[in-house]
Amino acid sequence: MKKCLLILASLMLVGFSSQAQQVDFEEFDLDNGLHVILHQDNTAPVITVSVMYDVGGKDLGGDLEKAPRTGFAHFFEHLLFEGTKNIGKGEYSKIISANGGNNNANTSLDRTYYYEVFPSNNLELALWLESERMLHPVIDQVGVDTQNEVVKEEKRLRYDNSPYGQFLFALSDNLFEVHPYKNKNIGEMEDLDASTLEEFQAYFKKWYGPNNAVLVVAGDINSKDAKSLVKKYFEDIPRGVDPVRNFPKEKPITETIKAKYHDPNIQIPAIITAYRTPGFKERDAYVLSMVSAYLSDGKSSKLYKKLVDEKKMALQAGAINIDQMDYSVYAVYGLPLGDTSLETLLAEIDEEIVKMQNELISEKDFQKLQNKFENRFVNSNSSVEGIAGSLATYYLLYDDVNLINNEIDIYRSITRQEIQDVVKKYLNPNQRVELEYLPKEKTNN
Repeated sequence: MKKCLLILASLMLVGFSSQAQQVDFEEFDLDNGLHVILHQDNTAPVITVSVMYDVGGKDLGGDLEKAPRTGFAHFFEHLLFEGTKNIGKGEYSKIISANGGNNNANTSLDRTYYYEVFPSNNLELALWLESERMLHPVIDQVGVDTQNEVVKEEKRLRYDNSPYGQFLFALSDNLFEVHPYKNKNIGEMEDLDASTLEEFQAYFKKWYGPNNAVLVVAGDINSKDAKSLVKKYFEDIPRGVDPVRNFPKEKPITETIKAKYHDPNIQIPAIITAYRTPGFKERDAYVLSMVSAYLSDGKSSKLYKKLVDEKKMALQAGAINIDQMDYSVYAVYGLPLGDTSLETLLAEIDEEIVKMQNELISEKDFQKLQNKFENRFVNSNSSVEGIAGSLATYYLLYDDVNLINNEIDIYRSITRQEIQDVVKKYLNPNQRVELEYLPKEKTNN
C-alpha cells in the first residue's frame, strides 16, 4: 500500500509540474537587432524588466594581442549604474527605490544580467531606465575611478579575505591553459588599474549594442501596450557591431594535474578534484547535474551520509557542477575532520565515484533524483522574476526559449545506465586536477 501511494504521489508531481510550469511568451525583433520576449501574467501587480547581454568575464578588454585586460564585463556591471546623459551620477538606484522598485545585476564568465522589479504601473519607467543604460551611459574617468575602488573592495571582501574564496580561481588556473575561462571573472586589479578610458569606451561599443542583447518584460502587463512601449524606448537605439569570438580549444587532460594553493584565511585544509566537462547545452552536462545531486544534495546524499554522518571523516563533502557555455567544471571536495588525511579523504570520495562507474544507482535513489529535479523545475519559475531570468538565459545562452517549458523532459529522459556511462566517461583520475587547498605556510622569523 505504501509503495502504491509513493508511485501515485510521483505521478501527481509529474502532472502538477507539467501544468504549473507552462509559461506562455511572445517574441519579436526590432530592426536594430534587439530580441524582445514578453510574458504576461496578471495574477499580481508586479513586473520585471531585464536585459541580458552576451558578454561575460571570458570576453577580455584592451588590446587582445598586446595587452588583454581581464575583468571588464564585471567592471561594467558596476559602471553602468553610474548614470546617463539623463540620469545623474548615483541617481539610477535612487529613482528605482523611490518608485517602489528594486534592482540588481550579476556577471558570469558567459553573460551579464541587469533587472528591475517594479509595481506594474511603473513599466514605462523600467523600460526607460534600461534604454538609458543601453543608449548613452556616461563612461568618464570619474566613474571609472569610482568603480575601480568599488571592485577592489568587493575583491577584498568576497575573495581575498574570505575563507576558501580562491578555490575556484585556483581550479580554473589549472584546468584551463588557453581558454579565457582561465581568468578570474572579477579580473586582475592590475589590469583594471592599467586600463585607459578609451579602452572602456571601446569595450562598451563592442559588446553592449541592442543586437547583442535580449530584453524581457514579464508580469502584470498588457502585451500590446508593452510592445508599443518597447518600440518607443528601444527601436531608435543604433545597432552595434556584431562581436566575433574565436577562443582557442583546450587539449584533453590525459594525466592527473597535481596542484597546491595556500589560503591565509583558513585553518582546515581541503582536497578538491576538478574535471573539465562539456558546456551546459550538451546532454552530458544535464546528466552530470544529476550526478552532482546524487553525490551531495542534502544530508541523505552519498558523500555527506558516508563521510560526515557515518564515518565522521569530514566536516564537509560534496560535488559542484559549475555550468558554463564552452566547458563546464565538475568539482568534488572534502574538508577532513580530526586526523583524517587529505589522501585518505580523497580515496573515500573516489570510492563512491568508482561505485557509480561499476554499478547502476538504485531504483530508489534514481526516483529520488527525478523528484528533486521535478521540484527544482517547479521552483525555478515560481515567480515573475525567476521566469524573466529563465527566458533571457534560455534565449541568449541555450538558443532555445522553449526550454523554459520542456527542459524537465531532458532530465526525465535520463536513465540509470546513462548516469553510469557519463561517470565512466568524465570522472577519471587521469582527467582531473587534484588540488590541495591548504592554510598558508608559517614563515620562520
